[in-house]
Amino acid sequence: MFKSNFEINLDFLRIKSPRLIGVDISSSSVKMVELSRSGKGNQTYRIDRYVIEPMPADAMLDGGIVNLEAVSECLQRGWKRMGTRLKNVALALPVTDVITKKIIVPAGQREDDLAFQVETEASQYIPFPLDEIDLDFQVVKPVQDSQEEVEVLIAASRKEKVEDRVAAALSAGLKAIVMDIESYAAQAAFELTLGQLPENSKDQVIALVDIGATVMKINVFHNGEPVYTRDQPFGGNQLTQEISNQFNLSTEESETAKRNGNLPDNYKSDVLQPFCETLAIEVMRAIQFFYTSTQYTEVNYIFIAGGCAVIPGLSDIIASRTQVSTFVVNPFANMELSSRITSRQLNVDASSLLIACGLALRSFDPS
Repeated sequence: MFKSNFEINLDFLRIKSPRLIGVDISSSSVKMVELSRSGKGNQTYRIDRYVIEPMPADAMLDGGIVNLEAVSECLQRGWKRMGTRLKNVALALPVTDVITKKIIVPAGQREDDLAFQVETEASQYIPFPLDEIDLDFQVVKPVQDSQEEVEVLIAASRKEKVEDRVAAALSAGLKAIVMDIESYAAQAAFELTLGQLPENSKDQVIALVDIGATVMKINVFHNGEPVYTRDQPFGGNQLTQEISNQFNLSTEESETAKRNGNLPDNYKSDVLQPFCETLAIEVMRAIQFFYTSTQYTEVNYIFIAGGCAVIPGLSDIIASRTQVSTFVVNPFANMELSSRITSRQLNVDASSLLIACGLALRSFDPS
C-alpha cells in the first residue's frame, strides 16, 4: 500500500488534503491551478492562480518522464511564476500507466480485512508482482439491490511511474500529497460544467474529448459514470508539423508561430482548415469505436478540451461531422476569479486546464 511504501502520504483515489496546487505534467507543458472557496458557507469555488509553463520537447515520452531534470526545472519555473506560497501538490498518472478494476466484496469489513482481500484480488488481475506496484482502493458504492455487498475500485501502477513524478516535484521544492489518475481528475473538473445541461445531464451520454499535443483522450460518461475510455495517437503536434512542412520552419519556430498567430494569410485555408477536418474525422471514428464496443447507440453531447479545443470553429466542424452538439469545456465558468486572473486569457486557457483543475479540487475532498 502507498502509505507503507512512502514517507509522504499518497493516494490514487482518496485523501483529506490540505490546500494544494493541482499539477498536470504533460508532454507539451506543466499546468498548475490553485483554487480556494469563498461566498456564503464557502460554497463557491474561486480560481486564485494558474500557470501554463512550456515543457522541453525531449522531457516526456508517452506520458512518462525521460528527463527528470528538465521536468523538475519546468515545475520550478511554473511555481515561481504563480507567485504562491503553497508547496503541496496533487499529481496524476496517465490512464495508460494505471490498471483499474472494480470488484464486489462483502459490506461492513474492517479496513485491514478489506485491504487483505483487495491485495488477494489484485494479484489475479495485475500482471506484475505486488512488490513492484503501488496499490490503492476505494469503496465506490453499495451494489444495486444488495445491502450486503459493495463495489470497490482497485488502482495499481508500477512503482517507478509514481516515483518519477514524486521525484520531479521534490527536486522542484514541492511536496507530492496526492497521486491521482488523469481521467479521474478530468472527470472531477468536467462535472462542474454539467449543470449547464438540461436536467443536469440526467440519462445523457456525454463524450469528453481531450485533445493534447500527441494523444486524443476520449472518455464517455452516462449519468456521471465512466462507461468507455480510449486514447488515440492524434494531437496538436500534427498541426505544428504541418506548419513546419508548409512554411519551411523548424518545429520550435512553428510552435511559436502557432501560439502567436504569426503565420501567412494562407495558413487558415491551406493548413488549419484541413487539420480541423482531420481532427473531426478522428473524433467521429472514436465515437464509432464507442458504439461498436458498448451497448450504447447514441451520444447526446461532445465536450472538447485541450489546447486545440479553442481553435475558432473547431466545435462546429466536429458537430457537423458527428451530428452531435459539441461544446468547449470551461470548468471555471461558474467560479469567481481572483484579481490576478484575466477573464479573457482564462477563457483561452481554460480547456487546457481541465486535469490541473480536477487535481486542485482535491483540496476540498471530504475525509
